[in-house]
Amino acid sequence: MSQPHIAVVDDDAFQRRVLEEYLTRQGYRVTGVEGGAELRKLLARRNPLDLVLLDVHMPGEDGFAVARFLRERGNVAIIMVTAATDTVDRVVGLETGADDYVTKPYEPRELVARIKSVLRRSGGRANTAPDGCLRFGRCILDLAARRLTTLEGDGVALAASEFALLKVFAQHPNQVLSRDRLLDLTSNREMEPFDRSIDLRITRIRRKIEMDPTKPEVIRTVRGAGYMFAPDPGY
Repeated sequence: MSQPHIAVVDDDAFQRRVLEEYLTRQGYRVTGVEGGAELRKLLARRNPLDLVLLDVHMPGEDGFAVARFLRERGNVAIIMVTAATDTVDRVVGLETGADDYVTKPYEPRELVARIKSVLRRSGGRANTAPDGCLRFGRCILDLAARRLTTLEGDGVALAASEFALLKVFAQHPNQVLSRDRLLDLTSNREMEPFDRSIDLRITRIRRKIEMDPTKPEVIRTVRGAGYMFAPDPGY
């Protein structure tokens, strides 16, 4: 199996080098770049990436702008690196399409655990119907190929965290799942106080799959309990 390729995007040369060396020792292929411009050059050389570890606060083009570029470009996994006190950064990062975040200062082993979790979610397979497809709203999800398309066949970009959530819903149709349960199944971590990551992911997914995101019919809110996934019957 080939080594997962991780890009470390950080304008701090020392921090970038430390991460490169540590993650390389953990068995990853690592490329360090100082910002969005260098990352674009790396991608232009058709050098495929599995995950981008992205610092939020960089001069010029910040991490949020880089994350938006990555999300528009494809399905590469993104972990944002934020300051411990910047709750707003975490929320904005998740809204932008990041799959997870780590806060500074972080324990290196925790970082590796987060990386493994995100890579596992982005490359996982589902135990579903033989054809591996589900139809709902205005989309069809092919779980085996990890591909979401419109009914007309146009591709719809999915973050790894969004795919992981749809996969869990597909495995639990017409069941009410609490936010705690969804977070545990998709991220293998407990919900923190004021944690809105599940709500933010669902908001993003609804914009992509619902006929009318303001009146969701596929991922329904069950007041006081959580969410329920209702795929099209008979498909």
